[in-house]
Amino acid sequence: MKTNMGSFDRVLRTIVAVVIVVLYLTNQISGVAAVILGLFALIFLLTSLVGFCPLYLPFRFSTKKAEKAA
Repeated sequence: MKTNMGSFDRVLRTIVAVVIVVLYLTNQISGVAAVILGLFALIFLLTSLVGFCPLYLPFRFSTKKAEKAA
């Protein structure tokens, strides 16, 4: 599996996931919204840790900077 996420994308997804968790823990979100946002937070954390987003694949999209040739 080749990574297709750049540093900024990974950090942004992690921040969004942390914000969702904080909103849940402070009882700002609950019910169905909490479940749906919780799933998004989990997916964002997993994809940012792995560096691969499966939704980018069909569109051949990548936020990772091109590697320089040596």
